[in-house]
Amino acid sequence: MTAAHPTPGPPEQFVLTIGDIGVSPSWVVTPNGTAPLRGSQWTIQDWTYTRQAIPTWAIVVAIVGAVFCLLGLLFLLVKEPRTDGFVEVTVRSNHVFHGIRLPADTPQAVAHARHLVGQAQHMATHAS
Repeated sequence: MTAAHPTPGPPEQFVLTIGDIGVSPSWVVTPNGTAPLRGSQWTIQDWTYTRQAIPTWAIVVAIVGAVFCLLGLLFLLVKEPRTDGFVEVTVRSNHVFHGIRLPADTPQAVAHARHLVGQAQHMATHAS
């Protein structure tokens, strides 16, 4: 005898999506399967890093400025923060486990992913 897994009822519209994970009022839909939203566990890990880099415009101005005057090279001292990396989101519900990596090139992208996961966690807590 096989273990009974809940089967989804009539299709529900997704309330939110996180990468390829769809969340409806009652279900979590992933490429690995569909599972109840109630009791699902969500995690998020931030794998981004920020570094200082010379912006492209400063390099162009330095090259053009160097042709006319060596003072143009001072533009190579300009630095701006650049964020690289990804955010990893995982969801586990019953027999379904799925993880995704979302590219995150700004701090706002990380904050947006955290917000979406927070919404999914809140929905999972209050799902019927």
